[in-house]
Amino acid sequence: MKKPEDCILVIFGASGDLAARKLVPALFELCRHDLLPDRLLVLGVGRTQFSDEAFREKMVQAIRSHSRPTAADAECLKRFTRMLFYQPLATTEPASYQRLRDRLTALEQQYQVRDRCIYYLATPPQLYPTIVEGLAAHGLAAETALCPFRRVVIEKPFGHDLDSARELDQILHRYFDESQILRIDHYLGKETVQNILVFRFSNGIFEPLWNRHYVHDVQILAAEDIGIENRGAYYDQAGALRDMFQNHLLQVLAFFAMEPPASFDATSVRNETVKVFDSLRPITREMVGQEVVRGQYTSGVVAGEEVVGYRDEPGVGAGSTTETYVAARVFIDNWRWGGVPFFVRTGKRMAARVTEVVVNFRDTPHHLFGQFCKLGAGRNQLVLRIQPDEGIALRFAMKVPGTSFDVRDVAMDFRYADLGAGYIPGPYERLLLDAMQGDATLYIRSDAVEACWEFVDPILQAWATDPTIPLYYYPAGSWGPAEADSLLVRYGAEWRNPCPALTDMAECERAGAEDEETAGGS
Repeated sequence: MKKPEDCILVIFGASGDLAARKLVPALFELCRHDLLPDRLLVLGVGRTQFSDEAFREKMVQAIRSHSRPTAADAECLKRFTRMLFYQPLATTEPASYQRLRDRLTALEQQYQVRDRCIYYLATPPQLYPTIVEGLAAHGLAAETALCPFRRVVIEKPFGHDLDSARELDQILHRYFDESQILRIDHYLGKETVQNILVFRFSNGIFEPLWNRHYVHDVQILAAEDIGIENRGAYYDQAGALRDMFQNHLLQVLAFFAMEPPASFDATSVRNETVKVFDSLRPITREMVGQEVVRGQYTSGVVAGEEVVGYRDEPGVGAGSTTETYVAARVFIDNWRWGGVPFFVRTGKRMAARVTEVVVNFRDTPHHLFGQFCKLGAGRNQLVLRIQPDEGIALRFAMKVPGTSFDVRDVAMDFRYADLGAGYIPGPYERLLLDAMQGDATLYIRSDAVEACWEFVDPILQAWATDPTIPLYYYPAGSWGPAEADSLLVRYGAEWRNPCPALTDMAECERAGAEDEETAGGS
């Protein structure tokens, strides 16, 4: 990775949790590996009345908590903290933006940094319109010959439904060109998500199988063993469909299913992902009950610890019907994937923290060794593990040494840990570096946001208006409601419920089945 040009990164909401846990530690990691511009200034802005020194002290504490610098990093940490500055700002006060402009001008002149600015909006989404309007009103949005670039990075959610997403998009485009807008989805910054593209398009043995002729079904799972972590007020308004499915999982699906781009650049790659979204078979309101299952966790045991149910979490309304689990049967109506079911699910308080894509290949035309098979040998399976124990595993059948034809599943696997101690940037490190370099390949374009909301909106509307659509319950520590199995049965498929460890796949699945019986889950 090459160094970007000198620039100023302005972080709105710099006194908040995202800046302390993710953004500033990620910038420090880039500094540690000498990947930041020679002259980078980080200007935090927020309502809290920090001085530069107080802000630096707070960020040093955050770095020590989340990056854990060693004694050898002491000089790097000193150098990095000298890049940090702070400007108090009341988001809704117009005069604050003039003071921001004056501070930026002073920093540019003092440190000889040309007017290259990235505005990172680490704030509640309802403040996005106010901030971009304030920037534009004080000449901080437009690019000119003297201002080579000005970019704005916004975090999800990009609206809470189709109408609000379109409204936000109109406001952003009123002041910024699409080329200046970077919609960040940290899932696309994960090394193993990017590796889906490399795995597909750099290996001649897999891409010929990547179609309806050889693939029986695809499963995409993002399971979390944690609950809502004191975010009850937010989560009760969002739910799993908005929080995970509409953005993270549909983006992973697009990377998996897209056609080969003409070249590896932002326009070509994002053109292909949008084609996938445009090919999603609509799930109408009338179909929601058959194609989507929603659930909510009740009290249970996770990692040996008793935990409360969702409705007993702080900030959650009594009798809430917000889903903490969603599973959907999705089809991509194009030439490559016509008829192949994609089973996509995500949930809180599940049996393990696992994110992966599973490809189940079609059976052999004749089960010659069917009577000798153990553990369902015969259907080959490819697992692309995104987290944890990142790697790839291929399951196939082999004869056990001996006189009989004892056929068992075995796994051939690769783990990222096997690559040794090489530097693997975290999601925010990669995406912040891309923002400074002006590379939008791993950022989401406006037409992709709209297409995803168009697919999800009918589901949300059906849940809001049709009381006959059930909300199922599952105990914390299980793999979700048993009713989700109905999505797969008619296709002769079953969920893969994995262990966190990628290796020993058959043993993991056996252990997972035993855990389900104990927990009473699906």
